[in-house]
Amino acid sequence: MPKRKTKISAVKRNNQKRTKLSKQGKLKLQKHRGPKKQIVKQNVHRPEEVVEEESDQGEDLMEMVEADDLKFLQSAISNKSYRLLEKIRLNDTSEPKVRRGKRKTDDSVIEDKYEEAIDKINEEGGMKKMRLLLPVKTKDGVIKKRIIEEEIKEEEEDYDKENDEKVDENDEELDSDTEVISELKSKEIKNIEQVSNVELLACRDEVLRSKKFKIGILASSLLENPEIKIKNLGILLELMDETNTEVYITVRKLATVSLLEVFKDILPSYHINSSIQEGIKLKKDTFQLQNYETALLKYYKIYLQKLEKMAGKLRKKKGDTRIIPEPIINLGDLAVSSMCDLLITNPYFNFSSNIANFLIPFLDNKRLNVREKISNCFSQIFKDDKRGELSLTIVRKINQYIKTHGHSVHCEVVTVLLSLKIKNIDLDKEREDDAKQKKLMNHKQRILALSKRERKRSKKLEAVEKEMLESKAEENKVKKQKLLTEITSVVFTIYFRILKEAPNSKVLSCCLEGLAKFAHCINLEFYQDLVQVINRLMEDGNLGQREQLHCIQTVFTILSGQGSALNIDPYRFYVHLYKILLNVDMGKTQDDCEIVIKCLVQVLIERRKRLSQNRMVTFVKRIATLALQLQHHGALGILGVVKSIFQLSKSANILLDTDNNSGDGFYQPELEEPEYCNAHCTALWELTALQRHYHIVVQKIARNIAMGVPTSGEGSLPSEISKLSAENLYNEYNPSGVVFNPAVPVPKKSTCKKITAHNHEYYSGKFEDYIQNIKNKPLSIKGHINFYDSIIKIEKNK
Repeated sequence: MPKRKTKISAVKRNNQKRTKLSKQGKLKLQKHRGPKKQIVKQNVHRPEEVVEEESDQGEDLMEMVEADDLKFLQSAISNKSYRLLEKIRLNDTSEPKVRRGKRKTDDSVIEDKYEEAIDKINEEGGMKKMRLLLPVKTKDGVIKKRIIEEEIKEEEEDYDKENDEKVDENDEELDSDTEVISELKSKEIKNIEQVSNVELLACRDEVLRSKKFKIGILASSLLENPEIKIKNLGILLELMDETNTEVYITVRKLATVSLLEVFKDILPSYHINSSIQEGIKLKKDTFQLQNYETALLKYYKIYLQKLEKMAGKLRKKKGDTRIIPEPIINLGDLAVSSMCDLLITNPYFNFSSNIANFLIPFLDNKRLNVREKISNCFSQIFKDDKRGELSLTIVRKINQYIKTHGHSVHCEVVTVLLSLKIKNIDLDKEREDDAKQKKLMNHKQRILALSKRERKRSKKLEAVEKEMLESKAEENKVKKQKLLTEITSVVFTIYFRILKEAPNSKVLSCCLEGLAKFAHCINLEFYQDLVQVINRLMEDGNLGQREQLHCIQTVFTILSGQGSALNIDPYRFYVHLYKILLNVDMGKTQDDCEIVIKCLVQVLIERRKRLSQNRMVTFVKRIATLALQLQHHGALGILGVVKSIFQLSKSANILLDTDNNSGDGFYQPELEEPEYCNAHCTALWELTALQRHYHIVVQKIARNIAMGVPTSGEGSLPSEISKLSAENLYNEYNPSGVVFNPAVPVPKKSTCKKITAHNHEYYSGKFEDYIQNIKNKPLSIKGHINFYDSIIKIEKNK
């Protein structure tokens, strides 16, 4: 059976036909038409139809016009070159053309009305131009609003021609025109409304108040919950880069100080390990803590970098002659102070060694206040450092800095080392420990030759001993002792290098002061060479008084300790000290009095058994004279030394005898040799003057010495004064704090005495007349005075 054709829909059949035609290329595709462009009709001026009046003379007029003139008029009218002839028509017929076709619609009516309005405007305006504006809806419909604009092209062309002619005639007029134009522009700028100073200040205060409020809110919320609000640090760090010229200095200062206080509160006292171990699963709390510490380290590092940038303005490179503004200098000072505070409060946190390395060059800065800040910071660290690691880092860096700069540095670079706690370090003991360690190593090698059973036993004993050391914290003490020993060796390396390579530098005084303080820590093998170097320096005569005193103090410090076993004769240093003593007074050299007292304690008290009687008596007489020219605290320190000598030795009692006639000769204080001054031939007459001193404590001690230093009874001292040593007396009664100890009593009110009868003549005018009479009388006529005759004349006049 034949197959029946399946029925298909018309749409499907149409698609099949389209597909077939498209394959054959016969399908005409419909292009998408774009939006119709609006055809802007050009406003062609249609002159009104002129109805010619019937006249018999029209033909006659046309015949009168010549053919050339008629052609000219026709061309002029067609080209519209004459506006007067615009409305003239060339058509002979005056009948209007009637359009045939569609009826007039509403749009056409609107267009006709529009054209009529335009024609009226053209008639009224005459030679004017039209400009289209936005459409406006009226009662009649939507029309386009037009505005009349005068044609000024011709006028502009004429003006340009006139200007061209003027420029050709005289170029100076053009310059004057430009000047006038510039003046007009400047006047226009001046006419702009100016803002007053009060308004500027009010605006600045408002901006600054908003910034302060923002900083306060961010800092307070951060301190309440640092782990959640840690991102506030980023916003505060952005405020350190404020660019608003009106408030940027103040905002940067506020942001810097706020961040300093925040970091001082939230930074931990331990070192954070910044390396994150990957592949290890952590608890939720541990993971949060790790993220918090990582973010804290990141922001802290950025803060330190910004501080370094601000403080870097205080360090000028060679050849840089730029003048730094005062606000920038203040920002640099603030940055240095902030870094010092961070280093003091968090010495064991991350980047502490970086901060120390950055601050060390500022010890040699030109500005005194910067040097003082860094010096105080490092001194505090040396005093509070319990581990010793940071102190060792600073000392090493200082050693490197002094070496690279050839010892031409400020005194603060060396003076800061005096705050180190290395008084109890003994380098000789360290050498003994090394020798013991070698013996232990030899013993260990013997143990290795033991049997396996004995080795196991020795290992167990070592483990138990180590645990015992850890429980007693002995291991930390040993580690700290090693660090302090290394610090001491670096310090003496600095001192010895200065003595050897730069004996004439300005840091020599600081070096000698350090040697005087830490001389007992030096190895015995260096003592002999050090004494010889110091003696050579003093003999050269290039040292000042303070440096000489430090040299003497260093030598006697060495000899009072382990150096006492050395065969060194200190007689020449006794002579140096004896000569210097009277150069100290209450003027500029008053500060040297403290060094003198320390030297006298070492020489006359600690080494009293090594002094001869003549030398002891001579020094006591000399320092008693010295007490007369010092302030009261210096005099008390000297009298404290004298009192101790009288208590510990009877050799000076001969000076209390005013009727002393023992020995030959007389006292010669001008001699420089203390052995040959014959001080035993005199007495301590200075005590009589000191008993009338303005300070009551000086009076008491002077009286106590004059009476033979009694411990009880008449002339004895109160217990609170008798217990004080010479150095304590000097410091206790020091008036540098503008405090007088003891307090000065209020003076009593004095009443005027009545004039007695026998004194009445002195208060009368007779006495003044007598004085004037003597003054007016010439004593000598010849020009010289004969005192004998003058006295006789005065007595006769009486």
